[in-house]
Amino acid sequence: MTSSYRGRRVLVIGGLGFIGIHLSERLREAGARVTVATRSLADYQDRAVSLAARGVVVTEADLRDAGDMREAVRRQDVIFHLAARSGAALSMEDPWTDLDVNCRGTLVLLEALRSENPGAKLVFVSSRLTYGQSGAGPAGEELVPDPLCVHAVNKLAAEYYVRLYGRVYGLKSAIARLTNPFGPFQPAGRTGYGIVNRMIHLALAGDTLTVYGDGRQLRDYLYVDDAAEALLRIGENPLTDGRTYNVGSGVGTAFIDMARAIIAIAGSGRIELAPWPVLAGQIETGDFVASLARIRSDLGWEPRTSLEEGLERTIAILKADVGPAKAGHYR
Repeated sequence: MTSSYRGRRVLVIGGLGFIGIHLSERLREAGARVTVATRSLADYQDRAVSLAARGVVVTEADLRDAGDMREAVRRQDVIFHLAARSGAALSMEDPWTDLDVNCRGTLVLLEALRSENPGAKLVFVSSRLTYGQSGAGPAGEELVPDPLCVHAVNKLAAEYYVRLYGRVYGLKSAIARLTNPFGPFQPAGRTGYGIVNRMIHLALAGDTLTVYGDGRQLRDYLYVDDAAEALLRIGENPLTDGRTYNVGSGVGTAFIDMARAIIAIAGSGRIELAPWPVLAGQIETGDFVASLARIRSDLGWEPRTSLEEGLERTIAILKADVGPAKAGHYR
């Protein structure tokens, strides 16, 4: 556990969401003075109450509201921006909301930082989807992005906004392109993203896990605790200023093998192959495995949790039905 956050003021925007709750817990354990900003306290009531009881400041603030963001960023040392509208297919069906949250919202935050707290460090959480079809072999950060869905276009645009504000206004920032994170505490009803978690919930319910095509497409699956550790390191180290990092496992696993592993560990569920839906097939990126050479070289970070171990931990926590505050021993 890194100790450089002890006593520092850290804001996690979207800190009650799937990745945010893990990051917020890790920051609290590291001794940071953590503030969590969420668009709707009502959506995460139990998490908000649990964190507040342990000293985390939880506030309701919309990323798109300039007044909310100006108030939220004041006096913060490090800011993690995890608030987003996620889902590739969803972004094609509702491009306006994706644009509003991921682009306009990020600009609102950057303007708030420029006017209220230009000395803070911003870590922007982006997506491997910005690459589009990466071709054969691990994808490095130098690969020219070619996004295939509205969500990826907006995430890439937000990255450019972040870099622009660094060049013009001197804002310190780093970008983390996450692969396919999974782990406990993503709500079962969230179907637009987080396919591994969605399949785990289906398997535990004894339902069908639908695999499109032959399921041989490779994906890079990352356990959420490893993702949180990478974000912590990116946020604490000045070497990351102005840099973009892949955050993944660096290992390619066939989609159908991931589904089979879930069923084997859960002890229930079944796989059904199905043709690609038209829209899903049009925006499918094909194989993707992240190169971790840059983050290894700069930060010495390596993922520590294999896919199988991460699935076992996630399923154990879901079966035990414990919340984030009581699940630390599953790391």
